[in-house]
Amino acid sequence: MVRRTKEEALETRTSILDAAEQVFFEKGVSRTSLADIAHAAGVTRGAIYWHFAHKGDLFTEMFDRVLLPLDELKAASLDPNEPDPLGRLMEICVVCLRDTANDPRRRRVFDILFLKCEFVEEMGPVMVRYQTNMREGLAKIEGGLRNAISKSQLPADLNTKLAAAMVHAFVSGSLRDMLFLPDATDFGAHAQQLLEGVFDAMRLSPALRNKAA
Repeated sequence: MVRRTKEEALETRTSILDAAEQVFFEKGVSRTSLADIAHAAGVTRGAIYWHFAHKGDLFTEMFDRVLLPLDELKAASLDPNEPDPLGRLMEICVVCLRDTANDPRRRRVFDILFLKCEFVEEMGPVMVRYQTNMREGLAKIEGGLRNAISKSQLPADLNTKLAAAMVHAFVSGSLRDMLFLPDATDFGAHAQQLLEGVFDAMRLSPALRNKAA
């Protein structure tokens, strides 16, 4: 009986997240109320508050669940025992772009984040969380690059801060391009090729080297 109750609670939580994703996509985040989400999910507002503290919390959980599959790869790129940290880091970027191009759910969530979310007062905590995630993402990319340097996969004098910024900007910019200009580039087919070009720049470009004191 207890197990069934837990399963039902998980099902309700999932249905709320699914409904929020759909309504956010259709109406935009600021124009969506918890009542709208409750109606779409077929639950009461009280059921939403039992699972989520507020709309920002619901939004964050909706976004986080599409990123969870990348956590294992992120950990591998930072693992000092990983023999190919650069490969794992590239895989993270390729999977992010390729899956967004091919998976309607992931694409819809990024569409909400980039095009249909106004970071107004009620979404202030979400903005802070998003900025924190970006800082952590940059730090993890840089950590992966340093790990790759330790394995002699990248030049010892690579400016890892600049290189991490380049990788992050390329991926986030590509995600926006995918949404604004969906027919311009087939990221599903060419993500690997494009990322190889970015990583080749880290190996070969003098502009990404630390300057001598």
